[in-house]
Amino acid sequence: MLKRTKEILNKIINSFFFIIIIAIFIVLKTILFYKSTICINEKIDIKTIKDTIIFITSLFGILYILPKKTRNVTGIILNILLSVILFADNIYYTYSSNVLSVLQITNLQYGEEIMSTLPMLLKPQQILYFIDLIILAILFLTSIIKLERGKKRQIKYIILRTLIGIFSIYILITTAIEANERVSEDPYNRDTQIKKATIYGYHISDIINAIDGSKQAKFKNKEEMMEVYDSLKDDYNEQYGESYIDIEGSMAGKNVIVLQLESIQEFVLNKTINGKEITPNLNKFIDENIRISNMFMQSYSTTADSEFSSVTSLYPVENGMAYSRYYKNTYDDIFKIFKESNYTTSYMHGNYGYFWNRTNVYSNMKVDNIELKDRFADISEDVMGYLSDELLYKQAVEKLKNYDKPFFSFIVSASSHTGFTLDGLQDRSKINIDVGKYKDTFFGNYLESVNYADYAFGIFIDELKKADLYDDTVIILYGDHNGLDMYNNEMIEFLGELDDNVTDVDIKLNYIRVLAGMRIPGISNLRIDKPVSKLDIKPTLAYLCNLNDGISLGTNMLAKKDFICLNNERIVTEDFYYDENWYKIETGEMVQEDEKLKKYHEYMETELEISKSIVLENLLR
Repeated sequence: MLKRTKEILNKIINSFFFIIIIAIFIVLKTILFYKSTICINEKIDIKTIKDTIIFITSLFGILYILPKKTRNVTGIILNILLSVILFADNIYYTYSSNVLSVLQITNLQYGEEIMSTLPMLLKPQQILYFIDLIILAILFLTSIIKLERGKKRQIKYIILRTLIGIFSIYILITTAIEANERVSEDPYNRDTQIKKATIYGYHISDIINAIDGSKQAKFKNKEEMMEVYDSLKDDYNEQYGESYIDIEGSMAGKNVIVLQLESIQEFVLNKTINGKEITPNLNKFIDENIRISNMFMQSYSTTADSEFSSVTSLYPVENGMAYSRYYKNTYDDIFKIFKESNYTTSYMHGNYGYFWNRTNVYSNMKVDNIELKDRFADISEDVMGYLSDELLYKQAVEKLKNYDKPFFSFIVSASSHTGFTLDGLQDRSKINIDVGKYKDTFFGNYLESVNYADYAFGIFIDELKKADLYDDTVIILYGDHNGLDMYNNEMIEFLGELDDNVTDVDIKLNYIRVLAGMRIPGISNLRIDKPVSKLDIKPTLAYLCNLNDGISLGTNMLAKKDFICLNNERIVTEDFYYDENWYKIETGEMVQEDEKLKKYHEYMETELEISKSIVLENLLR
């Protein structure tokens, strides 16, 4: 029986059909990828599956040009390569609701930090990407099967194989060209690109764009861009220019602090677990001052992209690329507008300057004091590999006390960084919540790290008050990006316990909504419930401090603009959410696009085209 089984397996492995079998497995793995990423709560489009089958069939069909053993070895290698690509895309999608780009190869310099996140993203079903390869490896290693050289064949057989290969090359090239065209129809929405062009078509187009990124820029010169920009801003000023409260210029000469909090989403605010507030200090600060209940991230889930959006009032182009690839660009950045009004400017972060290229980035801006880890005297406590929030804040205030006034300071915290295990925290009694049934889960760790970040924030506010800086300082704080993946089961359970009518739209908005608040001396107990974004920070501070904000795609948060855009072609309005289709936020139901919603979409396209052109072509140099 064993001998017969061995003969059958060897016959299959060395047959004409082995490549077809591999191709079938790759198609099944690709369908698994679609179902676990872009189609989590929807059916996979039949056209996407059909186009995937055509691509895979033509790709593996090319191998029939090769001799049998070479063909089979190449087929196995292709299987390994495509399986790794699908697995990596799946992992990254879990992390950021986005797939990988070839441009991110430069991020490999941060490999240690990336690998530390990997264990939290692994799921049991991901082994299916490699199950056939594992079985093959076992069969080869135990010598149950082996690849054989092909026998000499008749000329008609060789001609048939060659014709199959040539036809496959033609189909593959045609498919790749069509895929690239489909991707270009939706230049910002990766999910739509994949549905239209398949995951493989997306990657082909991505490689083409990486070779010549300037082709993605609509505007090639500043004059052409400014004509469209001025028209857009005139339209916004006419429709949305009026402010809810008239305090323009009232904060001129005041100190300003922008505080970016690592991975803190909005849903934790004013929430309790087992009778204790998760964020008591943030609750108090925001409730006493200004609550911003609907701030959304533009980033692809990197801290650097969040900083870029806040500092420049532009959209990030790709995961960290603005800082690693375009750091020499000139922008009307937030440091520039404050420096031109004689503020002392500073940037502070508890990491070393090589990470996300921050030394080079901020040296290229008008920053008087770049305060990175090697500039702090006490680095005795690292949390998650960064200077602990507590030590960062205490020493930040000491530095602020010694700056010439007024000052503008951009401070970035990091203790609540992904993995959320608070490794390095020396006194865990500073975590004062009991997460109960979520203990030692990813979600439970997240809540604990947010609670510690809140503890440290409380110390920051106390230190500002002790230094007599608090009363005379404008403060804007916000979470840089999501901390949890969109469909984290424990988070959805937690949200469901608070609201038993959580829709899929609620979950998607929860993923991109970050905690935010603001202090304007003299104004208390105010709420801003309309959608705002990181792009609005620079224009808001310019409005308050009587500054010229230069080229900014955001608007003053105190004005009446009622929608924001994300760089992956999503739109959030007060009542509606756009994600390939329009949905009513209150009910989660799909609605038809009317003239008003169509206008929002046109605004979004214009903003994204302007922003991408400015970055790729350095139009503000």
